[in-house]
Amino acid sequence: MPITETQFTLPGQTGFYRGKVRDIYYLGDMMVAVATDRISAFDHILPKPIPWKGQVLNRLAGYFLDATRDIVPNWKRAMPHPNATIGVLCAPIRIEMVIRGYLAGHALREYKAGRRTLCGQAMPGGMADNEAFPEPIITPATKAESGHDIDISPEDIVGQGLIERDVYVEMERITRALFKRGTEMAAARGLILVDTKYEFGWYRDQLYIIDEVHTPDSSRYWYASKYDENQRLGLPQEQLSKEFVREWLMANGFQGLDGQQMPEMPQEFVDTVSQRYIGLFEQMTGESFEKQPYHATEIEQAIIGELQKG
Repeated sequence: MPITETQFTLPGQTGFYRGKVRDIYYLGDMMVAVATDRISAFDHILPKPIPWKGQVLNRLAGYFLDATRDIVPNWKRAMPHPNATIGVLCAPIRIEMVIRGYLAGHALREYKAGRRTLCGQAMPGGMADNEAFPEPIITPATKAESGHDIDISPEDIVGQGLIERDVYVEMERITRALFKRGTEMAAARGLILVDTKYEFGWYRDQLYIIDEVHTPDSSRYWYASKYDENQRLGLPQEQLSKEFVREWLMANGFQGLDGQQMPEMPQEFVDTVSQRYIGLFEQMTGESFEKQPYHATEIEQAIIGELQKG
């Protein structure tokens, strides 16, 4: 059965938070993130979980956190179970650093609405859907406790005193370096990293990357081999990310707006989503995805065993 929620009692536990996808257990200056099979879109949790999604997300996040540790330190310390990661507790910076290499997703929707700047960044005129920007643009957003994140320019971030200018400049430098690494890793596996987001936090007065990196929930991927032909024919790019779930919801009349009814996902579509997540893991890592049986007690015991190692 897919995991929809957990209710663990961990040694030294000081708090608990249930996010859209992860259940977070606080243990002093450490934390445990359990990736469930919940899926969210337009800031709403969908009624049906996606089998194996939690393991895909957790393992991919760990894979990329390990692969980028030379660029910036991150919160991950151990992965005792495919659904769980133990790491240090950082003080989050309430800014999402979104970087976009192509005119897609939110940027494309803004472009089609006639806007040619996004978060203070210019978007050239005459661009086609899914066309590459001359250079990747960074379009930050404020990290909301609930509801939609809000686009914001670097000037407003500094002007409103959200962070100091030198901190923002360093976050931007790290963002570009991470995106470059992710782009290279994706290209080596026949994929295009279209856009992604990074979240930062403080740990012992040092900038850390928190949350996940380059997963299908935080990033958009396309097949590199199909890109040019699809652009030439004016066809949509095949999604290897959560964007195709958003597109399905929009096609069924839901964008998270007041008064809209969440459509019921047929089981066939749920299975398709699951297979797409697994397919991305295998293509991105070059590894076969082994479905690890999961029961709440097994995950809890694995976490406790790791914590007891000290």
